[in-house]
Amino acid sequence: MNLSLSFAEYVHKLSDILARTSVRNISTDLDVEMGFVEYIGHLVDATQRGNRVFFIGNGGSAGICTHSANDYSKNGGIRSMALHDGAVLTCLGNDFGFEHIFAKQIEFQAQAGDVLIAISSSGSSKDILNAVEQAKSQGLWVCTFSGFDPQNALRNRGDLNWYIQSAEYGFVELGHQVLIHCALDRRDMLLERYRNSTKG
Repeated sequence: MNLSLSFAEYVHKLSDILARTSVRNISTDLDVEMGFVEYIGHLVDATQRGNRVFFIGNGGSAGICTHSANDYSKNGGIRSMALHDGAVLTCLGNDFGFEHIFAKQIEFQAQAGDVLIAISSSGSSKDILNAVEQAKSQGLWVCTFSGFDPQNALRNRGDLNWYIQSAEYGFVELGHQVLIHCALDRRDMLLERYRNSTKG
């Protein structure tokens, strides 16, 4: 990180990085607006079916998860939880290995029709990748958020995949938080577009 950046330069750089956000589903690249429409539509649909949304991430991404799960539940009416209870993580890490701390929770707690939101700046964390594979095997809809290397292992693993084009942790984490919060703030408008796109 270039610490000599002024605040205005820092904000400008972040804005430029966000403007280059990419998103793709299983088959094609999407424009960002359509990515938001798909994202919020699937989350709301899951809630209305009685399913749940699970957030997972490490370190700073874990903080984004707990913040987002609370806001999505409280402000968005989307049944969400972050799988970051400390006692559970240490138990599963001790018994099965750290790389399975989220996969095991998905195995124990999730069901088909649930949603997994997997956040990893590097896109290479084994615990996140294992959880995604477990979720897919159980019929969850999976959305990923990653950054750093454009060829990172997580970027193409989900049904919807967001990518922040930066190698700086701070910008990638800020980018993920902006995207996740932006979708919640625009929930009603995005949901209307989703409903219109699925009619007929």
